[in-house]
Amino acid sequence: MAQALSYYLDHFGLRERPFALAPDPEYLFWSPEHRGAFAMLDYGLSTRAPITLLTGEIGAGKTTLVHHFIDNLDDDVTIGVISNARPGVNDVLRRVCAALSLEVPAGVDSSDLFSVIQTFLVARHKDAKRVLLVIDEAQNLNRDALEDLRMLTNINAGRDEVLQLLLVGQPELRNMVRRPDLVQFAQRVAASYHLPRLDAAATGGYIASRIRQAGGNPGIFSRQAAQLIHEATDGVPRLINQLCDLALTYAFAAEMPMVKRDVVAQVLRDGVFFGAQGRSDA
Repeated sequence: MAQALSYYLDHFGLRERPFALAPDPEYLFWSPEHRGAFAMLDYGLSTRAPITLLTGEIGAGKTTLVHHFIDNLDDDVTIGVISNARPGVNDVLRRVCAALSLEVPAGVDSSDLFSVIQTFLVARHKDAKRVLLVIDEAQNLNRDALEDLRMLTNINAGRDEVLQLLLVGQPELRNMVRRPDLVQFAQRVAASYHLPRLDAAATGGYIASRIRQAGGNPGIFSRQAAQLIHEATDGVPRLINQLCDLALTYAFAAEMPMVKRDVVAQVLRDGVFFGAQGRSDA
């Protein structure tokens, strides 16, 4: 398989796989919506918003965007990341401690965990450091966990709040926050953005951008092929990556110099792309 991959890269003049699934900030595609989302993240941090929400469909590129945002923050920001949130009051506070590299004794309760976090946040503020806690897959948190996080944002030093939250999740996160029993949490949300799927034109631009980043000719995929890819994936970047990678493999096996619509259609007919949701022809 490794040898076949090498041939695939050589065949199309690529340095590396342009459509790998792992989030990579170097491959971030700056659609207008991604620029808007990044601007909102920057706005939330610079205005010291207690809570910032970033939502989007599965595979919309939220994690890649957040990684890029984090990578470009100044040294005066202490960052803690919870990459896969789970429900639970005690669990979320313990995971906050782990994300901020705070040591806590075994068997302590929620109030003890809260105290440890509070002491750390106040100390960072005295050192003129801001603290940003990023929680990915935040739609998995239950009401009690969200309430515990809200209480953390209430910690302050004088007039200054000492913790900012960036919650990243699927669209249902927005619906959760709007529940009547979470009104106090919603009032702490000072910045939010929903990252939509790519439209047809942006899908073509996304494909060309990733090919270019990998050192190849952005014209490897024909316009008609990109159009069919958009139709089959509904503009979800993760699915676009999967289908494009398969299409490149098919085109290489057929010794074709580029990916045309017929190649993408063959991938869909063969049923190897599970994101097609049962579509068998084009």
